[in-house]
Amino acid sequence: MSERLPSTGTVAAGFAIDGQPLAARPAAPGLHIVATPIGNLGDVTLRGLSTLAGADLIACEDTRVTWVLLNRYAITRPLIAYHEHNAAEQRPKILAALADGKAVALVSDAGTPLLSDPGYRLVAEAIAAGHAVIPVPGASALLAALVASGLPTDAFFFAGFLPPKQVARQKRLTALANVPGSLVFYESPRRLAAALADMADTLGGERPAAVARELTKAFETLRRGTLAALAAEFAAEEPPRGEIVVVVGPPLASAPEAADVDELLEGLLATGTVRSAADEAAALTGLARRDLYRRALALKERRR
Repeated sequence: MSERLPSTGTVAAGFAIDGQPLAARPAAPGLHIVATPIGNLGDVTLRGLSTLAGADLIACEDTRVTWVLLNRYAITRPLIAYHEHNAAEQRPKILAALADGKAVALVSDAGTPLLSDPGYRLVAEAIAAGHAVIPVPGASALLAALVASGLPTDAFFFAGFLPPKQVARQKRLTALANVPGSLVFYESPRRLAAALADMADTLGGERPAAVARELTKAFETLRRGTLAALAAEFAAEEPPRGEIVVVVGPPLASAPEAADVDELLEGLLATGTVRSAADEAAALTGLARRDLYRRALALKERRR
């Protein structure tokens, strides 16, 4: 006998916060990608709760994990498990529910779905079938770690989990070494020390990095330092517990040649003062403004 999806029944009236009931409208037909908390259940958004309460069906990685969130906010909706081990079997059933005009909410165990989980294929097939896909943004471990790391955020690359085997891990890191932005990884606690050591060897031990653990939870920690220093620290300790995010700063810029600096300063002096030339050159090269000011002054004296 083939397995059937749970009956969607009548949409629940809403949800409750601290015992106070709130109404929720039925969610619009389509696939709703709902971000859930990465630890602290208080991080769920009001829109996320309303969508979950108004959905006909909730597809989640582990029904037991999602039930904890739903129980906290008094939401009672049909749940089905959708994860990497049953995705091929469950995906057609979810697509059939969408074809029937149902509102399906997709959630992961924590954070934003599709990041290191099987949701991508479901979204792609839903789009191909002409169904609406509605993002309901919220918590994300990679963004939480990035903004707290103290490392550049203007450009970054999310690399997910590195391969567990060292040779494959080093090969992947080599391919990422020159990405012009911060790198963000998820990592297993038991592989953290080995991964940091390979990062130090492959990306460069002097690159700044941060290791975030148990973000938004009671024992949240964030340690910063160079890759070499962090690798040494974690190698000397017992493997940490909890969820780990590693952020590595962009490649360190090599110091420009003196002739290139002089050429830059000469060009800037042609249209500005010694002070403005030193200021702009410092912003462009990362070199000390005081040293650039002295060099620019010397170049200007040479012209006389």
